[in-house]
Amino acid sequence: MSTGSAPHGTHSEGPREGALGASGAGVRTWTNWAGNQSCRARLLRPTSEPELCRIVAEAAARGHTVRAVGSGHSFSDVALSDSVLVDLSAYDRVLAIDRDASTVTVQSGARLADLSRSSWPRGLAFTNLGDIDVQTVAGATQTATHGTGVAFGNLSSAVVGMRLIDGTGTVRALDADHEPALFAAARAGLGALGLVSTATLAMSPAFNLHAVHEPRRVDEVLERFGELVRDNDHFEFFWVPGTGWAITKRHRRNHDPVAPRSCRDEWLQDELYDNVLFGLANRVGRWRAGWGREVARRIPSPGRVEFNDRSYRVFASPRRVRFVEMEYAVPIEATVEAVQRVRALVDALGYPVSFPVEVRTSAADDITLSTASGRATGWIAVHMYRGVPYEDYFRGVESIMVDLDGRPHWGKLHRRTPADLAPVYPRWDEFQELRARLDPSGVFQNAALDRVLGPLGG
Repeated sequence: MSTGSAPHGTHSEGPREGALGASGAGVRTWTNWAGNQSCRARLLRPTSEPELCRIVAEAAARGHTVRAVGSGHSFSDVALSDSVLVDLSAYDRVLAIDRDASTVTVQSGARLADLSRSSWPRGLAFTNLGDIDVQTVAGATQTATHGTGVAFGNLSSAVVGMRLIDGTGTVRALDADHEPALFAAARAGLGALGLVSTATLAMSPAFNLHAVHEPRRVDEVLERFGELVRDNDHFEFFWVPGTGWAITKRHRRNHDPVAPRSCRDEWLQDELYDNVLFGLANRVGRWRAGWGREVARRIPSPGRVEFNDRSYRVFASPRRVRFVEMEYAVPIEATVEAVQRVRALVDALGYPVSFPVEVRTSAADDITLSTASGRATGWIAVHMYRGVPYEDYFRGVESIMVDLDGRPHWGKLHRRTPADLAPVYPRWDEFQELRARLDPSGVFQNAALDRVLGPLGG
């Protein structure tokens, strides 16, 4: 399937003078969605693969570094640059939809939500999605973003082909048959191996999800966790700190007629309760914690909610209350213990935690630095409202997860280093060798990669 770009292993075009502009031209401050990460860099908005190649080649020649940004939904500093920042927002076209092969090929700046809507009329849908879908294909796959469901992999595992621009500006066409070791690493490469130009994604025939959302006692949920995971295609729960309750979400894949929520119920649940009033409770809580909890207690509960709708409308929900997040992947058999230990930590903190603790699962994969590489995975995510101190809480959670052989989500906050990450990734050295080969001059380096992967050649 042609994308109209250069063939495998060739340079799309030689670097043209001025691909980066004059010194100091286009320098802007970029800030992520949560507002906790920002940088000043030369901001470029390419619209074609040749432009991307020229940017990388010229940056390498001048000794600059390059990082790419999409929707800004990473909470870590993985995308930051103090040199050249490539904004992919204008590089977002759908290049091909192949219904027979159940694949779509897109430019890397395409957003998941837009792709869901454009694929549905052609009879295709993402096999799995997280509860936020505004990310770009590049950002979501390079950080191994995931949904829930023990039989379903993360978004990186959906990549069946890609075009990667390496540290010399050369395009490499990758799939399971062409440079398979590099393909396995580049599917979730943290942007360390190159800029993703295009991706071909495996999709599923369009399906609906029957959803049952209801509060249940958290002790019961944990006692029956294995059963709930096995008996539902997609299961997750949110424990509400300071209470014995969890909000559970059970989703079953089907092709039955849709029976969506009414517009009124959808607005009440997704906008008024989960965003407007929850946001108010957090704003009050930032000023006075006890009052915030009281406001939260007064938010009406919708109780049991049941409906059947298009899969992408059930997977994702609007998230307008801004927060910071840490998320860890643990072996699935350690999930219940991890949650119990986080509950004990929250009880001992001495201050209220306003955001629920989210618990999900995903299938194992064979991607080199995927957080689910080689093992079925349980996910524990903790959040705090933007501007509220979170360090003690997140540090305590991280200590628990490290003890359980946890792996941090690459796009979320953590304090891990190569010394303690290498032991939990059996193919760590393989990735480092590929990184040194693909980026010999360090054009894709930044402070985050130095801290997490180590310096090139280190």
